[in-house]
Amino acid sequence: MKLFLKGERCYTEKCAIEKRNMPPGQHGRLRKAKMVGYGVQLREKQKVKRIYGVLEDQFRRYFEQAERTRGITGETLLQLLERRLDNAVYRMGLATSRPQARQLVRHGHFLVNGKKVDVPSYSLKSGDTVVVRDSSRQNATILHAQEEVKGRGIPEWIQPQGELGGKIVSMPTREQINLPVQEQLIVELYSK
Repeated sequence: MKLFLKGERCYTEKCAIEKRNMPPGQHGRLRKAKMVGYGVQLREKQKVKRIYGVLEDQFRRYFEQAERTRGITGETLLQLLERRLDNAVYRMGLATSRPQARQLVRHGHFLVNGKKVDVPSYSLKSGDTVVVRDSSRQNATILHAQEEVKGRGIPEWIQPQGELGGKIVSMPTREQINLPVQEQLIVELYSK
């Protein structure tokens, strides 16, 4: 499945999924066993982990936090992942992919509410403002990303603040998180 992990490359004909959509190796075209039950649930969890670039222990903590919070566990899990600083930078169009956004955050190119934050997993709250630092405004990577992602758009829960920033106006709802995942399968997997 195409998860758009390689940034702008996934929108061109160079995308590996478009070129070759079969398992690697000499026998990649042989019969494919149908997945049921546990395999489908595990695949959904792995898909979400790879989309957001989160490892297993951290993903488990996000799930446990979502489970303790009131509301639908699956939706809360996706909201927690969407509120990460690296994801918000990607959604604002300041990076072409989540891994690139993660690296830009790690290198300290962003201010959250006027303070430098270099932790990609920093959880944003409603009302937080994320802007590019003054010293990073001419960064070629950020400027290139803005040109590449003009057609992608910014979600409704982020209000643009100038060209190089945005404000979190509300928490993302499930309708605003347009990911091809079934979060209920992840909840079922962890409920075993």
